[in-house]
Formats: sequence, C-alpha cells, structure tokens
Amino acid sequence: MTSSAWQKSSYSGSNSDCVEVRAIDGAIELRESDEGNVIVHTTPHKFADFLQAAKAGEFDHLTTTP
Repeated sequence: MTSSAWQKSSYSGSNSDCVEVRAIDGAIELRESDEGNVIVHTTPHKFADFLQAAKAGEFDHLTTTP
C-alpha cells in the first residue's frame, strides 16, 4: 500500500458502514467510513500482525452471537 488515499474492502460493496485504511508517512491509519473524524494510527508491522490474526479467526468470538 503506497497511496495516501483511503481504501475499503471490496467486500463492503456500496455500504457506508465499513473500515477504511490508508498508508501515510510510514504509518497505517484506519477509520470507520461513517465516523471519518476518528482515526486510529498504527505501524505497518502491527497492522500486518492484526490482519494475520483476523484471517486466522482469532477475533471470531467477538462477532458471534451467543
């Protein structure tokens, strides 16, 4: 990711309730599309670790209804 333009997942479709991400000044920024003024900053390494964990299902329990 080399652009400073916000990107959202192709899985989001036309919904406005998605997470957007961008790389800027050597950092990664994330925001919710409907709350664009709240931005989370992290490093590329930590973001890669997070993505790997998400793909492995480590956070699935947070989205499952009991």
